[in-house]
Amino acid sequence: MNMGNVALLAPVPLAHLTDGAVVCRTVGKVAFGSRAWEVFRELDQLQPEGPVDVLIYASHANADGPAKVAWRAEYIGYVEGRHGAHPEGMMYRPPSTAEHSSDNFGHWAVFWEVKNLRELAPAETIAVRELQNLTGKYYKPSFVPEGPIIVQSPW
Repeated sequence: MNMGNVALLAPVPLAHLTDGAVVCRTVGKVAFGSRAWEVFRELDQLQPEGPVDVLIYASHANADGPAKVAWRAEYIGYVEGRHGAHPEGMMYRPPSTAEHSSDNFGHWAVFWEVKNLRELAPAETIAVRELQNLTGKYYKPSFVPEGPIIVQSPW
């Protein structure tokens, strides 16, 4: 599944990933919130012709060792928030986001949408330090993504 030269590396809380996978299977996509609207506009300019691989680091997972990509999806676009909420309400949002009122009202600038969200098998995971930024530099072993980043696709 080669989707071009770039990929999106993004941290998402583990609870939102597990709930989001169910939403994705049920309605065909899931939406995650972000304030980094510039990243998604740049991503759409760099890769205007179709889906982009999303490499997801499960944040708040209490994992030992270096940060690793343990989930994967296909980015299909973003929508701007309405007063910080997704324009379709909770239809495409993980139910776990309802635990924090700011997750669904007043907090996010955009909602990035993905399809085919899945957890990777242990042998498929990728250490974040094995990924390269757009200038070709590898991330340091201690690097932990704190927001979405455009990276070179590892495939």
